Amino acid sequence: MLKIEQVVLVEGRYDKIRLSSVLDALILETEGFGIFKDKEKQRLIKRLGQERGILILTDSDAAGFRIRAFLGGLLPPEQVYHAYIPDRYGKEKRKEHPSAEGKLGVEGMDSATLRAAIEQAGLTTAHSDKIARAEITTADLYEWGLTGQEDSAAKRRAVLRYFDLPERLSTTAFRRVAQDFIGKDRLSHALADHFPPPRTKDPV
Repeated sequence: MLKIEQVVLVEGRYDKIRLSSVLDALILETEGFGIFKDKEKQRLIKRLGQERGILILTDSDAAGFRIRAFLGGLLPPEQVYHAYIPDRYGKEKRKEHPSAEGKLGVEGMDSATLRAAIEQAGLTTAHSDKIARAEITTADLYEWGLTGQEDSAAKRRAVLRYFDLPERLSTTAFRRVAQDFIGKDRLSHALADHFPPPRTKDPV
């Protein structure tokens, strides 16, 4: 079982139950969108972020990313870690119907996937000292064709699928996730090997 000092934020009770089987940590629920109006819990999260650091692990659908963005905005960046589950389609056993987007949430992930998501979050024993990684700049993204071109959005989604990360990421979030979860060298090699630039037409 993984043991971390950071406090983990998940959306609901079943997420907490599922994560507790692989993680030894303090796990708090946002109660979905309830966190938006819960000032008391917001104050608690801010205090815990300052004392221990916060790891955010939400579902990979639109609702999950909305909650993630709100939680991230409560705290300074150096106090926040992000763990992402990949896009997996299906239905949790306890539910009668799949989610609106058809994606499994945290509670539907297997233990190995959850462990991998947490291990990739760049945690250290001291939450004020994140693992240093080579910076990926906006210029890098442009050079790689991941921004500023007609097919850049599709290419970013393809890269995220290749690395088993959720596709619903803005350009800014993609850069952060690519830097923290993939790494600059690994990404550039993958792009060269699996995502070559389109061939230009020979002049007539």
